[in-house]
Amino acid sequence: MRVLSGIQPTGRPHWGNFFGAIRQYIDLQGEHEGFYFIADLHALTTIRDAKTLRQNTLDAALDMLALGLDPDRATLFVQSQVPEVTELTWILMTSTPMGLLERCHAYKDKKAKGLVADAGLFTYPVLMAADILAYDSQIVPVGQDQVQHIEVCRDLAGSFNHEFGETFKLPIAKTLEHGAKVPGTDGEKMSKSYDNTLPLFGDVKAIRKSIMRIVTDARPMEDAKDPESDHLFQFYRLFASTDDVEAMAQIYRGGGFGYGDVKKKVADASEAYFATARAKRVDLEKNLDYVHGVLARGAERARQVAGGVVGRAKKACGLAG
Repeated sequence: MRVLSGIQPTGRPHWGNFFGAIRQYIDLQGEHEGFYFIADLHALTTIRDAKTLRQNTLDAALDMLALGLDPDRATLFVQSQVPEVTELTWILMTSTPMGLLERCHAYKDKKAKGLVADAGLFTYPVLMAADILAYDSQIVPVGQDQVQHIEVCRDLAGSFNHEFGETFKLPIAKTLEHGAKVPGTDGEKMSKSYDNTLPLFGDVKAIRKSIMRIVTDARPMEDAKDPESDHLFQFYRLFASTDDVEAMAQIYRGGGFGYGDVKKKVADASEAYFATARAKRVDLEKNLDYVHGVLARGAERARQVAGGVVGRAKKACGLAG
């Protein structure tokens, strides 16, 4: 089966990106045909500096390859290098109900946070649908917060198929078994938009300092605490073994500990977890020609597939070509 998903280069990938999506890419590439892209077109809704966007896009490629994405088993490419996707976006846009987009939670959440909303943000789900449908994708690994967008994609594809005949394959969303909603440093959902992230890569000492500055509640050390309601414990569970997680839960329930000790354990566990990937990323930075070659070959493969799908859609609805 064909699997597709992407990551926005709006900043360095963080723990939420990895556990909510990237880890699934790595796990699925051995079983399915994977198409994974760096969503630079989506990033234009937030990045207005060309140099920054180009560097972020390269960094995202480096990060995903370092984390274990194998270009011999999966297709890695940059979204904007496949112009067929934007053509398909317009085709889908012409029959997308306004009300459907107004109900999408990503748009509503950002509006509620006071962030500026433009047409790109509002129509984000249509471009995302085109990303998926252009490659005849069957499985879309996403975080729990993105499932609604897959439902929108299915709605748009289903409506087109009903109107013009069977053209698009209807994808299904695949979420992590544990729902992988990674908290941010403030206890809310980890998101670049909310400035509460912890990066996968970068200066280890700086990341450790960020962990040590995480705000916790003011309950006395001796008080027993519920581990499931604490975001530090949720961080620790991402990296530690089952036995270590249970031992930490018992410490919480027994009380008599300081949050500083937990923060140190989170820092130690996270550093060990990503150590191999950090070393691989250093090697990749010394061989950028290889990285650019991977992206070029990926875009060529992606265009071959998307060209066929867009051709079907144009023929179905009466466009020339």
